[in-house]
Amino acid sequence: MTGEHTTHRGTATDQLLAEKTAVVTGAASGLGRSIARTFAKAGADVVVADIQDQPREGGEPTHELIAADTGQAATFVQCDVTDRSDLVAAVDAADEFGGLDIMVNNAGINSETDALEVTEEEYDRVMDINVKGVFFGTQVAGERLAEQDTGGSIINMASLASDLGTRTQPLYCTSKGAVKTMTYAMADRFADHGIRVNAIKPSYTKTNMLAESGMGEGAAGEQFEAMMKQLTPMGRFGEPAEIATVALFLASDLSSYVTAESILVDGGLGNT
Repeated sequence: MTGEHTTHRGTATDQLLAEKTAVVTGAASGLGRSIARTFAKAGADVVVADIQDQPREGGEPTHELIAADTGQAATFVQCDVTDRSDLVAAVDAADEFGGLDIMVNNAGINSETDALEVTEEEYDRVMDINVKGVFFGTQVAGERLAEQDTGGSIINMASLASDLGTRTQPLYCTSKGAVKTMTYAMADRFADHGIRVNAIKPSYTKTNMLAESGMGEGAAGEQFEAMMKQLTPMGRFGEPAEIATVALFLASDLSSYVTAESILVDGGLGNT
């Protein structure tokens, strides 16, 4: 996609992840794509684990873009996070680059179905992707990191919705609340191995998921955007790169004494 490549210039984050390998689920698009690219710019090799390699927002596949922009090694692995064997295969792919150091369990889906209209089928699908995928992604990564005895960082994508129950997203809130408390439990389980487990809780961020959940075209989308910007003290939506830099902090030695934490990245929305 024309204009998507960026010239990589030296920054203070250049070597934060030097000689590290990260697996990022859901990295073909959205937040996962931004996280994967940010990690690569900081010196990491990256395994892009997703259902498909084509980004929903268009452009080159993430692993190809990483190689072109940063020169870091990157590969794509087809991964359905509801299948534990696929998660094992994604972690195995990190061996090509020296072994796993960082796992980001980012893959997830939204749900805005009214609580009285949620079907068992929808419940199972959302919980399988948002909760089961994160649980077994953490389990598989934690087991591998413990075997390697090298320490490491596991980052789970929760949400502001894990703190604030909203009537418009009852099932999504349920799933992200599970991710948050699961993160604390897993951090306790793996701390003896020097493995840190943390979560990030974004609020409204400019991704395709946001566009599909209300910030679309037309009057309804404009009203939604205006309302949320008014409620957010910083007066705007977050950018994917702003979530990715928090992930970079948690992945790097800058956060060497941070575990069992969930970091809110919301422009102040959760405190209003």
